[in-house]
Amino acid sequence: MRRYLVMALLVCFGMQSFAQKKAAAYKITLTKEQLKDKIVGGWAGQTIAVTFGGPYEFRFNGTFIQDYQPLTWYDGYLKKTMIETPGLYDDLYMDLTFVDVFEKYGLDAPVDSFANAFAHAGYMLWHANQAARYNLLNGIKAPASGNWLNNPHADDIDYQIESDFAGLMSPGMPNTASKISDKIGHIMNYGDGWYGGVFIGAMYTLTFTSNDINHIVNEALKTIPQNTTYYKCIRDVIKWHKQYPADWHQTWFELQKKWSSETGCPDGVFAAFDIDSKINSAYVVLALLYGNGDYTKTLEIATRCGQDADCNPSSVGGILGAMLGYKKIPAYWKMGLKDAESIDFKYTTMSLNKVYEIGFKHALQNIERNGGKVSGDNVTILTQVPKTVKWEQGFAGMRPFQKTELREDISRKEVSFEFSGTGFVLKGEAEKVKADSPDYIFDEEVWIDGKKAETAKLPTNFTTRRQELCWKYQLPAGQHSVRVKVLNPDAGYRLNSYEYLTYK
Repeated sequence: MRRYLVMALLVCFGMQSFAQKKAAAYKITLTKEQLKDKIVGGWAGQTIAVTFGGPYEFRFNGTFIQDYQPLTWYDGYLKKTMIETPGLYDDLYMDLTFVDVFEKYGLDAPVDSFANAFAHAGYMLWHANQAARYNLLNGIKAPASGNWLNNPHADDIDYQIESDFAGLMSPGMPNTASKISDKIGHIMNYGDGWYGGVFIGAMYTLTFTSNDINHIVNEALKTIPQNTTYYKCIRDVIKWHKQYPADWHQTWFELQKKWSSETGCPDGVFAAFDIDSKINSAYVVLALLYGNGDYTKTLEIATRCGQDADCNPSSVGGILGAMLGYKKIPAYWKMGLKDAESIDFKYTTMSLNKVYEIGFKHALQNIERNGGKVSGDNVTILTQVPKTVKWEQGFAGMRPFQKTELREDISRKEVSFEFSGTGFVLKGEAEKVKADSPDYIFDEEVWIDGKKAETAKLPTNFTTRRQELCWKYQLPAGQHSVRVKVLNPDAGYRLNSYEYLTYK
């Protein structure tokens, strides 16, 4: 008996040692050409895929695109879209904002450099990005600018679609990518919204060391704390893929049943629209697992899942593009790409050709500062075992309770309402009466339960607007009164309220 016990202990010890060895960091060597091919594939892949999914963005909410519906792709489509619909490429020009900051100020650029570049850029923003921009322009610095108490869109997809750069400049180094995401992703997101970017970035890093999609997904998920709703959602996709390996539609239905209830984004609460990071990350993972490395199949599934049907294909297109490398992206998908690679993305002075070079340079710098080596034509990467990032969870315990219309011009009439619960969001916008009038900024006072809660500025300018008129979470459970008053009304401008959401 004792002999068997000793043997069992030896076996267990041997297995443990093997597991430890398997999980340890190791070095891999690529030629510069191989490394660059993967980085170029990542940037090109996301550009191809966001173009492909563009016509279907948020046109299929709460449903998927039927298999019999053809999806558009033809030679010249890329160039045409980049010229005629440049606003589609927020996935790219947002990334390039941060790439440009690294290029100007180096890999140790402080968070304020990224936040200021983002806040003062000329492009239009929405959701968590716009809420963060407003915060930054009005004195709320990062990371508070992305915190859910200051940003009702903190769980939205924003940093998830912008995190590609972090992974592509950190080949084989998921923890380095997570560190970058900690700095930049918290400018606009928190909790699940931030985890979306951490996870996507980690998957990119792992494409440099593996061609196994299942391995890439499962290893990247190790960066996310297990007791978060984000982790549980992605874990469910992996489970359902094993349960229904031949039917992505069934996994889509399971996601719809369990994970499609929006609780954060005020535009998605009590609506089919869902820009939450969890569900859209789930569609990314669904497409990757069921596509199993097939570029065409993966892009089609990601697009057909609906909701953010351009950003989700962009993520899978970039991840697969990095895994396969530029040269192995099917020729069908590179039709017309050469004609588009020299075009600067709108709001930037950067084209694909330029970011190919800059992205490669940043990756080499990042590899060297993290224990790797660049020697001649070879690059040796000291890979990293994925580490779990810090725990954070926004909107915990909050349940949307009611949506009530409140259609008033607040600039003409003080508005008040009462509700029972723990929080509220008042939706609306400031606007000009005449389109050619100069922009104007309303000053708003918000009173809660008879006490002044805040004074806020509400610009009519779209790029500097406040995404919601006002909100407050974590109120004591019970009855509350809200009063909103404009201090500087002007007959040439309106401040429209639309509806308010209440939480319990």
